[in-house]
Amino acid sequence: MDKELEKQYYYIAKAREIVKEKSEALGRPLTAGIVTMGCQMNARDSEKLNGILTAVGYEVTGKEDADLVVYNTCTVRENANNKVYGHLGYLQNYKKHNPEMKIAMCGCMMQEPAVVEKIRESYRFVDLIFGTHNLYKFAELLVQMLESDQMVIDVWEEAGSVVESLPTKRKYSFKTGVNIMFGCNNFCSYCIVPYVRGRERSREPQEILSEIKAYAEDGVCEVMLLGQNVNSYGKTLENPVSFANLLQQVTEIDGIERIRFMTSHPKDLSDELIGVMAGSDKICRHLHLPLQSGSTRILKDMNRRYTKESYLALVDRIRNAMPDIALTTDIIVGYPGETEEDFMETMDVVRRVEYDSAFTFIYSKRTGTPAAKRTDQVPKEEVDRHFAMLLSEVQEAGARRAKRLEGSIGKVLVEQINRQDAGLVTGRLENNSVVHFPGGSDLIGQIVPVYLKECKGFYYIGEMR
Repeated sequence: MDKELEKQYYYIAKAREIVKEKSEALGRPLTAGIVTMGCQMNARDSEKLNGILTAVGYEVTGKEDADLVVYNTCTVRENANNKVYGHLGYLQNYKKHNPEMKIAMCGCMMQEPAVVEKIRESYRFVDLIFGTHNLYKFAELLVQMLESDQMVIDVWEEAGSVVESLPTKRKYSFKTGVNIMFGCNNFCSYCIVPYVRGRERSREPQEILSEIKAYAEDGVCEVMLLGQNVNSYGKTLENPVSFANLLQQVTEIDGIERIRFMTSHPKDLSDELIGVMAGSDKICRHLHLPLQSGSTRILKDMNRRYTKESYLALVDRIRNAMPDIALTTDIIVGYPGETEEDFMETMDVVRRVEYDSAFTFIYSKRTGTPAAKRTDQVPKEEVDRHFAMLLSEVQEAGARRAKRLEGSIGKVLVEQINRQDAGLVTGRLENNSVVHFPGGSDLIGQIVPVYLKECKGFYYIGEMR
């Protein structure tokens, strides 16, 4: 066993002893709640936190009035930070009623020195702060926190080794995410991710494949390969391996029936990858391909390293190879210096591509990024007008594309009993669309054929066939 891994298992055992003592003193199990904000990588990180908490003896309830509350934060946009401060405000009231309560903060937001300083000064009741680079040390940090009456802060500026193989508790027994790489080398001018997640580090392919094989043996039928830019996977390895090659090897694993991945950068999406996707019935016909802007001038300023024309040509190659593929995207409105003409270029791409859905964002100034220093910020009134136009366009296009599947039969992976109607189950098609249809809990985790009887905009009502 790796020395660092061995060390962390030592701390898991030590934390288990402390938690057991505290539970016996209370006469009940200690409870823990994890609040996850942000992307799929954060969700995967929370599964690791959950696994360690369970291994040391906490009963993970998900509630914010637990004995230990962990906030796994996001900092991509300013409102994500504000949301965390809002949560901390009312969490303080819980702690007044339960002085033994512990509060831990982790994730991307904690990699910002100004944030850590603000919490240190204004939220003294927080017990533990750690970042993205040392999440694997959670058990060790838990011990420090439980043995101390001082705030514990352990945030690294740079990433160290990749440490996996620690306890993990999956949200679903039949599907999970798998980290294939960490960090990002792209340094888009508006994005803080490379500063908080660090530079690209790829895991060895055999480690990834072994992990997925173990999941398959444990009943997992769907995996999502995760990375800030999966298309650049393998470039930092001693023996470079392309993402397309890794993906091909994952398709050969028995028991895995569905494969997804997030996120693809258009500049790195190769024809080799398109070929692997088109040649496999295991890889879901869904591709998230962030556009950000349709203006070549703005794209250059964003440091995206593709043009409007090259992006549209890439979409054509993808759709020629896989006519049934669902394309989704990210678009930013109000990037500094964006003109009416620039925005209309974005609208032109949206109309020509006809995305199945799009995540649309108003530009959020992130301190420490090149774009934040720009003086030509776009007036709020203009941003709001453009945002409303874009939202209307992507919603209409999405509804049109969703309607085309009405009356067909699709394969649905059943995820849960419907939250509004216990007589229905809810699952997802290959293209990630949600389907509700009559069924019971015995269907959860199964992939079943469903007649898509009625399209309700962005979800379907169906009948099992």
